[in-house]
Amino acid sequence: GTLLNLTASDHGRSDSLLLSWDEPEGSAEGYSLTLSSLESGTPLQNGSAGPNITSFWFHGLTPGTRYEIEVTATRACMETASQTVTAQTSPSPVRNLSLSSGGSSAVLHASWTHAQGQRDGYHLALYHSDSQTLVRNASILPNASTFLFDGLLAGSEYALKVSTLAGSSQASTSIHQWTAPSIPTQLRLSPSSSTSLIASWVGAAGAAWLHLALHNLLTQTVTTTLSARRGLTSYTFQHLHPGTQYWLGLSAMAGPYTARGPNATAWTYPLSPGNVTLSPAEEQSSLQARWSIPDGERDFYLVTLQEGEDSAPTRNISVDGENSHVTFHGLSPGKQYSVQVTAVAGPYRASARSTAAWTHPLAPSGVSLSSQGSPDSLLASWEEAMGEGYMVALSLMEHPVKNSSLLRGVTNVTYEGLRPGTLYTFEVSTVAGPYTSAPRRITNWTHPLPPEQLTLSNQGHSTSLQAFWRAAATGSTGYTGTLWETRSQEQVKNMTVGNNWTNVTFEDLVPGRQYTLEMASVAGPYRSPARSATDWTYPLAPAGVTLTNTRRPLGLSAFWDKAAGDVDQFHLQLYSKSHPAQRNVSVGPNTHNFTFLGLSPGVQYFLKVTVLAGPYRSSAHFATEWTYPLSLANVSVQPGRTPQELHVSWVESGGGRDHLVQLSVAESLSIIRNVSVPRGVTQLDLEGLVPGSRYRVEIISQAGPHRTSSQTAIGYTVPLPPLSLLASPVSTAWALAVQWETPPGQRDGYLLSVREEGSSSPARNLEAGKDSTNITLARLAPGTCYLVEIWAVAGPHRSLPKSVTGCTVPAAPTNLSLTNPGSSSELYTYWNKPPGRRDHYRVILYSLSTQSRERVQTLSPDVQNITWTGLEAGSRFAVQVTAVKGSFEASSTNVTQWTHPLAPVSFTLGSPSASTLRASWAAPGRGAEGYVVDVYDTASSSRVGSTVLGADARSHTFRNLSPGTHYSVAMRATAGPFHTSTPNFTHCTREYGALLA
Repeated sequence: GTLLNLTASDHGRSDSLLLSWDEPEGSAEGYSLTLSSLESGTPLQNGSAGPNITSFWFHGLTPGTRYEIEVTATRACMETASQTVTAQTSPSPVRNLSLSSGGSSAVLHASWTHAQGQRDGYHLALYHSDSQTLVRNASILPNASTFLFDGLLAGSEYALKVSTLAGSSQASTSIHQWTAPSIPTQLRLSPSSSTSLIASWVGAAGAAWLHLALHNLLTQTVTTTLSARRGLTSYTFQHLHPGTQYWLGLSAMAGPYTARGPNATAWTYPLSPGNVTLSPAEEQSSLQARWSIPDGERDFYLVTLQEGEDSAPTRNISVDGENSHVTFHGLSPGKQYSVQVTAVAGPYRASARSTAAWTHPLAPSGVSLSSQGSPDSLLASWEEAMGEGYMVALSLMEHPVKNSSLLRGVTNVTYEGLRPGTLYTFEVSTVAGPYTSAPRRITNWTHPLPPEQLTLSNQGHSTSLQAFWRAAATGSTGYTGTLWETRSQEQVKNMTVGNNWTNVTFEDLVPGRQYTLEMASVAGPYRSPARSATDWTYPLAPAGVTLTNTRRPLGLSAFWDKAAGDVDQFHLQLYSKSHPAQRNVSVGPNTHNFTFLGLSPGVQYFLKVTVLAGPYRSSAHFATEWTYPLSLANVSVQPGRTPQELHVSWVESGGGRDHLVQLSVAESLSIIRNVSVPRGVTQLDLEGLVPGSRYRVEIISQAGPHRTSSQTAIGYTVPLPPLSLLASPVSTAWALAVQWETPPGQRDGYLLSVREEGSSSPARNLEAGKDSTNITLARLAPGTCYLVEIWAVAGPHRSLPKSVTGCTVPAAPTNLSLTNPGSSSELYTYWNKPPGRRDHYRVILYSLSTQSRERVQTLSPDVQNITWTGLEAGSRFAVQVTAVKGSFEASSTNVTQWTHPLAPVSFTLGSPSASTLRASWAAPGRGAEGYVVDVYDTASSSRVGSTVLGADARSHTFRNLSPGTHYSVAMRATAGPFHTSTPNFTHCTREYGALLA
């Protein structure tokens, strides 16, 4: 039997192999074992085992090597049974494995010493220690002893496992190492309050730990240390000293590596000083600032003195950080100040401000009090003084009148509503905060008021004037006045009266003359503005006023005599009771006549002459006269609403009481109508007249005793339109005959207009006499419809139009042809396009050979040909083309043509006797007009007979031929000029005595 289940195993040992087997059936006397190299086959070790042994160890083998082992069992009778198995020893792990970063934050370098024995290769697995994730997986050749891992995370711990591979076995070795940390960047240290600083940085992921150390640079001590795990990017340091400078150092750590990072310095915010005050110092124009020292540190205090409400800086003083007061000297009087105290620590500041304080003010200078000529107001003014404002007071006889406070910038005040002519006292002081300066005083008087309601009146007298006024208000002591001649400015009289006078009379003055009185009130050193009044003495009226008529030019002349005294001018008022407008004329004092031109004709006028002296007038008695009427203008005679009416209109250009309208027949000049119309009417309708007649109109205007005629106007009544208008074509020419009936009434003639329908070309105009009832319109286009309009004409007027549409006869087609294109079933028709228009063509094809029905085609007006198909062969046809326009037609002459005939079919030739030949055939359809049959002697090629047959013939017998002779027969089908031949047929006449075949 054979060995059972031979196996080999190294049991985890790289230099030994254990063989195991099952004992064969019938047992064995012993076993021999041979170990050979699998690659070379060279035996390396031998071994033996006794009976009942089922395993054997081979020691001293090379790790990772493949072996072949043969086990031979020796049985009784020298029988042997062998079995072979291959096995491989386990590989040895690498030695001296190292993993180094070389100071790099992203690279690890692995190296090792090869293990004893053989191997198939190496497998490397790199793990990230924190996350336990596989970072890199690599298989490399068996002779490699180094490997570089790049792209790794900075400041991270990695684990490397190196496995030696041999067959299915492997031996592993592990090692741990860190990458160098990366240094965080952009370290910033900034204050968040007076006791805290915020540190922040970028790139914190490249270190396992961060170490922060904060130093107080003032005390040179470490304030805070901190170690933080990976990922922290900011930290806030609390409980620090205000206004103190700190230094922060940062280090990155990973495993055995430490990298010193950046550093930064920053200050905490200082605290602002408290209880800042500003108050007056003992020295004049000085202020002292005080404050309380806050907690913490500071470099110094910056004390800023600010001036005015806008807090403009005016002085800066730096004092030691432990100081708590400062004094400002030499300040401006009456100014507002405040102080700002700023604690400065490094780049940071903390400020506090005081409330406002004032320096003592000075009183204003340049104080004045002026009345400026006003009776009830005084203007107080002064020069600007430093301060917050002013206290002003006005008093009368030590009694206050008005007190007020004014803001800075105001340097004057006006007091109104005061008593005229009164002495007032004014005081002004400067106010600055709680302080007020000593007052400045000044006095002055108000002006007196002038007399009121001063008037000067003639009281209706021509030689005297009386003055009136009302007494002036408080303060006047009397009145003074002067009377002047206004025009010459000569002084007439002076007057001075007490304050109890209110009127005075001036006598012996000139009539119609203007005088001016000037008067003023007097009070104290002042004289009031003068009041003045003016008036005229009453003028005397003119005498001898007359009004006369002038015709050329049309007008009225006025005359009068001058009265005694002065006159400014004469005013002439010319008016009419029938016209609302009036003429007003003013002339100089030396004028005694005037002519009014451009008056309305035919109007009664009234004249009033008035003397003017200032606002006063004196008028004479009225004078009256009529102007001549003018002829009416623009007399127009137009047709009325009906042909039996005339509409007369005119423009009233010359007044008058009424108008007389006279109508006459123009040719006879006899008046047939007299119509009176009142003034104001400017049109008249005359009815019952003859249509189309010429009339003459004249209008007479009347005004008082005067009459004037207008120019004569000529007008026509509108004629009546023609009746029963007809337009019919003239058959022999391309023309239209137009007829109408004469309408009632008169006319000068007729006007006709002819326009082609649908055309934009201008119309053709014709005239006809007044007795005409027809006209022929020649030289028209054939086959064209025209719109004919007709008017009756009388003078410039036309009647309503009458219109009718008429069409000319179309022109017939010319050069008609009917041709055969070589076909037995087609014919081609062509014609020339005739002039003018048409609706369509009607083309008729007639069959002349048979009684078949004619064929009719309707074609568009621009077609000039047609092809007829499906015709009978060998037939004669006629064609006619007709141009159609409406109900009118014009036909061409008829032309004829044949279709080609068809050759006979089924042609046979026989000899019924010794001297005859019989030919027979069939015709396809009608086929031909007739047939021609020729017979030839074949031997001599001479024709011996010819016959013409009708269209119905289907056989023919040639007689008197020679017996036993060959003949050739030719046959043609004919139709008009055309023929079609069959091939020649030959046949022999019978011999005498031969039987009929």
